[in-house]
Amino acid sequence: MTTDTGTPRILARMLVPLLSALALLLLPGPGSGGATADAASVCQGRPTRTIAFSTGELRLYRTRQYVCAITVAKRPGPRRPMSVTLQPRGARPVVRTGRFDRQAGPLTVHALNRCVRATGSVAGRGTATGWILC
Repeated sequence: MTTDTGTPRILARMLVPLLSALALLLLPGPGSGGATADAASVCQGRPTRTIAFSTGELRLYRTRQYVCAITVAKRPGPRRPMSVTLQPRGARPVVRTGRFDRQAGPLTVHALNRCVRATGSVAGRGTATGWILC
């Protein structure tokens, strides 16, 4: 004589470790609540260049078809004039200017098989690249 009381136990023994492992993978670990701005980027792609200047840095990211740029202040604080510009060769520049407290951008342009030129500034000081990422 067989009963089905063993089937739920076997199923539970298999599902509990599987669900526990899945929960550990999906839930954030300790210390991730206070993550810094450097931990995650708002641009897609891999970091390609970071150009530092006295008041911040210009960060460039690239995918196969797109280039993304952000200007990040060295010290976040009160709103101040910031800008970021990204221009693919043969096209008009895309500009984001204003008063920001932490970063200007992101800007994304289509740059498949094209060089790009980027500029960034924080509080009147900044940097510019020539034609790069060719």
